Amino acid sequence: MRAVLCLTLFCLGACTQFPDLDATIPPQAEAADFPDLVPLAPLLAGRDAVVRNPVEVSDNLSGRVNALKARARALQQHAIVDGATRARLQAALG
Repeated sequence: MRAVLCLTLFCLGACTQFPDLDATIPPQAEAADFPDLVPLAPLLAGRDAVVRNPVEVSDNLSGRVNALKARARALQQHAIVDGATRARLQAALG
């Protein structure tokens, strides 16, 4: 039964009309030259290996996290929405 159902779904999918995608390519893209293919090894060899100290990375991230938390606390202290508007919004939400 599953095989018949799968075959039926496959046949139905094969009957669909696909959009004409050839008309979506602009003429300047059609006329453009193909990019040059270059070997990857020389590109990678010219790049310096990135070696990072895990302690430095952890300290850097900890500093950024603390700065973001301080910024969030500072933003929470400033009322952007007044009390009446906040109450109206809360009533609308719940």
